[in-house]
Amino acid sequence: MKKIFLVLLNLFLVQLIMAQNETSEKRNRREEKKQRINAIVRQEEEGIITYKHHVAFGFKLTNDGYGGMLEIGRSKSVNRALLFQLDISERKSAKEDKLENQYDPSSPLVYGKMNFFYPVKLGVQQQILLGNKGNKNGVCVTGNFGGGISLGLLRPYLNQIFDENSGKYGNAAFNQNGELILPDDFPPTQQVFIVGGPSTGIGWNKLKMIPGIYAKPSVRFDYGKYNELVSAIEIGGFAEFYFKKIPQMIFVKQHNLFLGAYVSVLFGRRK
Repeated sequence: MKKIFLVLLNLFLVQLIMAQNETSEKRNRREEKKQRINAIVRQEEEGIITYKHHVAFGFKLTNDGYGGMLEIGRSKSVNRALLFQLDISERKSAKEDKLENQYDPSSPLVYGKMNFFYPVKLGVQQQILLGNKGNKNGVCVTGNFGGGISLGLLRPYLNQIFDENSGKYGNAAFNQNGELILPDDFPPTQQVFIVGGPSTGIGWNKLKMIPGIYAKPSVRFDYGKYNELVSAIEIGGFAEFYFKKIPQMIFVKQHNLFLGAYVSVLFGRRK
């Protein structure tokens, strides 16, 4: 009985010591974080660079679509930084009108659409400090301008079609003259009906690429705490020029110059 008591006592003492050590470690980590934050605040007040680079990602809404972006920033001085950006979005025509599919409600149809249009942009922006934070919970305002290369990816809008004579289903896209281009294995017929829009998994093996360039000015409002976190709202505009016109809809004038505006939300971390 005495041995059991001693064993239990030893186990209790070990657990007590481990709990004290863990508490001490947590207290030390909190103190280190507090000292680091105080140092960052002092550096901001003195105008010292508080980070060398940052990584951020974001989501955006444009006047004609939506997208996402990845950004890597490199500080050059107290007031300037370079932003390397990868931007992927989907752009829609203002003439698109989504119709309900009476045969399959889960597959809506945009009649007359020729291609999905995905601009993929890779570029650099110069960031200039316009207004620093008045305190640790303030807002930093920067002006960004730059540009780069843009690759317009076109995925054919393959409508679901049905041949009334043969009872066969297939997929077909419109050409620039508004005619459906039937599949090679589809029987020649005049009894073809469009019964739905494309599924998300088709057309990727028929991608076409149109190169271009773009420019993008913006203003960013960063409210990240202590400059360690990137938490920002960005408002800006863009101009994209492609070396060929982009076919989006039938019977609609095609363009190779796109102008627009966007608003985005960014999150990340500085080091």
